[in-house]
Amino acid sequence: MATTVSTSPIDPGIDVLWERRTELTPADTRARATVVEAVDMLQSGHARVAFVAEATGEVVVDERAKRAIVLCFKVLEMADSSAGAFRYRDRLPLKKEFPGVRVVPGASARWGSHHAPGVVLMPSYTNIGAFVDSGTMVDTWATVGSCAQVGKNVHLAGGVGVGGVLEPANAVPVVIEDDAFVGSRSVVVEGARIRRGAKLGAGVLLTASTRVFDATTGEELPSGEAPEWSVCVGSTRRKSFPGGEFGVPCLLVIKRLPEGGRHDKLLLESLFREHGVAL
Repeated sequence: MATTVSTSPIDPGIDVLWERRTELTPADTRARATVVEAVDMLQSGHARVAFVAEATGEVVVDERAKRAIVLCFKVLEMADSSAGAFRYRDRLPLKKEFPGVRVVPGASARWGSHHAPGVVLMPSYTNIGAFVDSGTMVDTWATVGSCAQVGKNVHLAGGVGVGGVLEPANAVPVVIEDDAFVGSRSVVVEGARIRRGAKLGAGVLLTASTRVFDATTGEELPSGEAPEWSVCVGSTRRKSFPGGEFGVPCLLVIKRLPEGGRHDKLLLESLFREHGVAL
């Protein structure tokens, strides 16, 4: 569940520009300055596209922040850039400053993404509007999509794909909360949510409409969410179609952890392997 933030730290002039977005061009220097200021705030962490409200537990979205990102493609010109031997041509430059962040060669991030001190970026990619909090590792070939929100002490394992979202209006970004683990080659998209402390095995597909079941009780849980302090694997359920009966993806909760509970990595790997998956 998500709500829209009622106040935003971003200049309300963005809303005015949004109403006349069809007529904006890079020649509008005042509009460009307003948009650049807003995206700089996202990069510094002084603004963010979404967050989890402590009082309600709901995801709160700042639509003004999303609008500022979309407006970049109206007011910024195509420009050439480089990183070592690599050459690029885009409207959005690469991010150049990573204070307190370990950036391994091969990692890249677009301007307007935020990485808190203590983040580790293996060769990976982070898109504009994404927020990655302290202590998190974005592992090799992982992708953090536009506006995705990743909490503290998260591990996105090799090849994880975290989907982005800019449009349509009111679309909710992917949110991965503190202390979560997302196994290799997992894909989390469409505003799906991984709640605090959840551990996902390799190859999980989680979308906003993915059905979630408790393997112990058979209970169906809220769709599109990995529950807090749970260990989850990808599975399938049978569904009838006119052409026959087929398996469709679902998420299976195989274990509950005590709040704040952590598994030794070897024990966690053993638990996943019991169910035919890996880290």
